[in-house]
Amino acid sequence: MDYEALFEATPSPNLVLGPDLVIVAVNRAYLKATRTRRGDLLGRHIFDAFPDNPADPQATGTRNLGASLERVLATGERDSMALQKYDIPVPGEEGGVRRGEGRFEERYWSPINIPVLGPDGSVQMIIHRVEDVTDFVQGRAQVPFTHTEAMDADLYTRAQELQELNERLREAHARERATALALQQAMLPALVPGLHLRVAVRYRPAVGSLNVCGDWYEVFELPDGRIAAAVGDVVGQGLEAACVMGQLRSALSAAIRVVEGPAKALEALGLYAGSIEGALAATAVQAVIDRSKRTIAYSCAGHPPPLLLRAEGDVVQLDQATDPPLGARLKHVERPEAVLPYTPGGILVLYTDGLIERRGEDIDAGIGRLAESLSRNGKLAPEALADVLLTDLGVMGGTVADDTALVVIAL
Repeated sequence: MDYEALFEATPSPNLVLGPDLVIVAVNRAYLKATRTRRGDLLGRHIFDAFPDNPADPQATGTRNLGASLERVLATGERDSMALQKYDIPVPGEEGGVRRGEGRFEERYWSPINIPVLGPDGSVQMIIHRVEDVTDFVQGRAQVPFTHTEAMDADLYTRAQELQELNERLREAHARERATALALQQAMLPALVPGLHLRVAVRYRPAVGSLNVCGDWYEVFELPDGRIAAAVGDVVGQGLEAACVMGQLRSALSAAIRVVEGPAKALEALGLYAGSIEGALAATAVQAVIDRSKRTIAYSCAGHPPPLLLRAEGDVVQLDQATDPPLGARLKHVERPEAVLPYTPGGILVLYTDGLIERRGEDIDAGIGRLAESLSRNGKLAPEALADVLLTDLGVMGGTVADDTALVVIAL
């Protein structure tokens, strides 16, 4: 299919921008709507090609469009704008813009900005699509002022008010999200130096709405030289989930230091979760690596199973000690624990469900995709492997609807 010809023939005016907001493509409909020539636009920054009307002190076109484009670059999501008054330069006798005279023509537009994502989820281009609604706003004819024209003017005024309100809401949302992320990052520990294993950890927040959830991780050395590693996930979103996450992470970190084995630690955590509002149905997996015995002891509370890439080359799920989430049982029941031997040279991966779950897909498909990537890239060092796993599972670009925590340990 000739996509260039298809783009050129599209009846809606379309402009394509690079991440630097430089115009890289324009179709005939856009040239006709703006009365410009292709050579006058390609390679120019959009606001150099279409500045605000200097004769209009109330002009907000470049400011509003710039804010929308920045949102698309930051979130990777499409952004529909309210009705905009954005005057365009009048073409000169040769078809170019009369910069010297600074003449502009009043125009009204209905714009939408659509991201084009690359393989890593980053914004590679932005499609700026517009519809010229000038005739609608101006009354479509030079006739005496009518009730219809009054409604048109009121529609434009209300559209501008709606845009200003939406902008204030976006700013408030951004402040709330920044606060929640700062709190969550403060609760997620940095790796303690001096671990006798090579370890990489990653945390990727979700995109879209606030979506700061309760994913967490923990890796540290126990007093006897064993390595404790855990990940967990709290149900819910926002600051409340982040606070619950901090309490559960700290409680499990303390429990594994004073009780014998992962199962006992999760039992203690389950009892503690019953006293915390919002902690029920949280999931967690605790593993303890004994380098002297070359074993991994583990227990899962409703959490996806860790994966072990054996030194021999096969990938094994640690799914022999699974139990319901925290607080799911009314009465206390001892949790199961399993011990798996390993050969030095393997890779242990713990993760939260944001890495593997996708809407409309069975969770086993996501686990299989992770296992395949781990098997294929298992020769990489933990830091590089962590990034590759996130990329292969579609998380590196931050485009999934759930948080993701990932721990990669070279045994």
